[in-house]
Amino acid sequence: MTAIPQGRARRTVVVGAMCALVVTGTGLTGCSEDPDAGTNGVGKLSAAQIQSKTRAAAGSAHALRLSGNVVTSGRTYRLDMRLNSEGGSGSVTAEGTTFQLLRIGEELYLKAGADFWTQADGKGEDSDAAADKLDGKYVKVPSGDPAYKKFSGFTDKDVLLDGLLTLHGGLDTDGHHEQAGTRTIRITGDKGDGGTLDVSLEGQPYPLRLARAGGAGTLTFSAWGKNFPLTEPKKGETVDYGKQLPPS
Repeated sequence: MTAIPQGRARRTVVVGAMCALVVTGTGLTGCSEDPDAGTNGVGKLSAAQIQSKTRAAAGSAHALRLSGNVVTSGRTYRLDMRLNSEGGSGSVTAEGTTFQLLRIGEELYLKAGADFWTQADGKGEDSDAAADKLDGKYVKVPSGDPAYKKFSGFTDKDVLLDGLLTLHGGLDTDGHHEQAGTRTIRITGDKGDGGTLDVSLEGQPYPLRLARAGGAGTLTFSAWGKNFPLTEPKKGETVDYGKQLPPS
């Protein structure tokens, strides 16, 4: 989360001082800025209505960038992905190893260094030879390989958003905040134990920051609607390993 800009803080102080000088026949009266003034209005809705609108906005967006940590099955994955309706590209880091993913339609590629493939394939001369062959190449992931379903999920906008934009327990609002300079309204599940979600109050009510329930990671969402090219790697940069990748 980012601090409130100095200009806005100064304006708040000035407005507060002016309010203190307002005098009526019965004494001093207070006043305050409307935190929803000039916004898209979702801050005045119930938490359930906000969740519904942010899901709809996210689902209708053509593209986005997603970054942060996801903890699942006892493992922590660091994601930095660009996603659109045709596929996605970006990096995933797990257990100290980083690899690149690229999916265009049904075609999924994995790119990693020799150390990744050596760990995946075990030890020995055959392993070293395979690692050298795959080092720095876009390796086509066979659709029947167990890794395909696991890794393609990181490149699927709808799958990721459906799985991530979920708060558990009763929904509540938790005040106005800011994320990277954008005003937000925060909604929570189970008073925060079920996760928190910051929703933009400017423009479309896109989700901007998610803290998952149970400490299962924190993610930021940006570049909503900003499309990007997905380019198929050149033949000299790709390797077709066959029907199944080395075991991982």
